[in-house]
Amino acid sequence: MCNTYKLRCITCGKLFEPSPTLYTCDKCGPRYGTIEVVYDYDKIKLKKSQFNKCGDISQFKAILPIKEYPIRQKVGNTPLLSFKNFYGVKNVIFKYDGTNPTGSYKDRATAIAISKAYEYNFDTIYCASTGNAASSLAGLTTTTKLKTFIFVPSNIPIAKLAQLVVYGANILKIDGNYDTAFDISMKIGSKLNWYSRNSAINPYLLEGKKTGAMELIVQLDFNVPDVVFVSVGDGTVISGIFKGFYDFYKLNLTNKIPKIIGVQAEGADAVAKTFEKGRPYTPFDIQPNTIADSISVGKPRDVIKACKYVEKSKGKFIRVSDIEIQKAIFELAQKTGIFAEPAGATAFAGFKKALSQKFISKNESIAIFITGNGLKDVNPIKNNIKIKKIPPKLEEVLKYIEVIK
Repeated sequence: MCNTYKLRCITCGKLFEPSPTLYTCDKCGPRYGTIEVVYDYDKIKLKKSQFNKCGDISQFKAILPIKEYPIRQKVGNTPLLSFKNFYGVKNVIFKYDGTNPTGSYKDRATAIAISKAYEYNFDTIYCASTGNAASSLAGLTTTTKLKTFIFVPSNIPIAKLAQLVVYGANILKIDGNYDTAFDISMKIGSKLNWYSRNSAINPYLLEGKKTGAMELIVQLDFNVPDVVFVSVGDGTVISGIFKGFYDFYKLNLTNKIPKIIGVQAEGADAVAKTFEKGRPYTPFDIQPNTIADSISVGKPRDVIKACKYVEKSKGKFIRVSDIEIQKAIFELAQKTGIFAEPAGATAFAGFKKALSQKFISKNESIAIFITGNGLKDVNPIKNNIKIKKIPPKLEEVLKYIEVIK
């Protein structure tokens, strides 16, 4: 357990002692006052040999703000796939989190949220989600003592809703989008004294999400890629990935932080708009519209942190269209064997666009985070699932084979 940390407002820099009810800075408010966990790196002594390429996220406990780790499922230890001369690029690495217990990157954050709920003696935990965080919380709490309430938007994909039903969570389907569900969940959670697993509001979620970057580094024998691509919705995943690289750098386990590229859907580009307006970063809210439901966020809660961290990495944000995302789902699957949900494929679409715009060099080492399993949401590709029925006759089948060869 890491005892050497405090909490700090991302905007005003005010320091706080950890507290069960502290989510955001009382001075800066819930949008500007999201909180980061800051460590006394001089008091944390870690060696490369302490980490295991096959270990789950509990191996990073010395640099996580938790006292206990009550998760029974194995979170993390997700595959790394490396391709040489991929689209002409010297080395492209995919970090695929679709193999986590509930099929997405969100399991990393949920594991830490549950650990903190245990530490603070809560009996109920809740979240608002477009689907992945919801199924993650529902799935990982099944083997714990916690009761779970999930607030979901009305357009949640059926596959993600099915996970919630199977896991037995208490589901509150709100007539509205993700932002509406988020706002009402915060009011209910505060009124009933439940622990919040909501993205950005809970500062510890980012600490779970940073483990993806740390795990990537361990799997690469502590060789850091030059550029990293991450899909972006609320801003917490990309912030967490930066934090993982940053923590290892500050602990002298690595010698650099990669350039981090955030990829947003054109119809849900609130973080990109905020970033491009420059400092001081002011949230730019929109009505989102994209097939990538996991990043369909119009009122991003971790936007300030995401912008500051990406700037610190000397990175940027780029946009891709829904058509580019759809194409990326098929291309990624057929070239790498990874079937990604739309939000996961968005990062790959961003890599292709950056390459075409010569924003990245073909001599650089590139890492792409694929954050969710394609079976999470097949709606964007269902129109492509048109398979002709063939009569069960030898001649007819052979004729059809000749046509499709």
